[in-house]
Amino acid sequence: MTRLDATVTWVAVRDALPSSGTPVAAAITGRYPADSDTKSGTSLGEEFWLVRPMYFTTLHFGEDGTEHRNCFVDSDGIVRLPYGLGGAETVTHWAELPTLPGGLTTRAVLGADVPAALRSAWSARPGA
Repeated sequence: MTRLDATVTWVAVRDALPSSGTPVAAAITGRYPADSDTKSGTSLGEEFWLVRPMYFTTLHFGEDGTEHRNCFVDSDGIVRLPYGLGGAETVTHWAELPTLPGGLTTRAVLGADVPAALRSAWSARPGA
């Protein structure tokens, strides 16, 4: 097996926000909804802190037409604000996604260039 390692640098949303349109790994905190089968005995649900792929944007219009500024959006269109700006689930930290494997310097390849990029990644050797 070929190891293809990546280094992640987390940035606190209190310190800086990514550029608009940047795909990121976002650390999200909040509470799962209360569940009647909850063993914790609390009606507030359980706290969580997890990582999701998202993108950051300075302006986003939700499906209902709501305007959101400086927010993180996931693939389901769920909008999350930076920590401290309200919302049930907020983003505490973000990190740029790593580049694609195989020595590429990009995070996305589209169209006819995909097969060659995949071949390059499959044949990548450690330290290459």
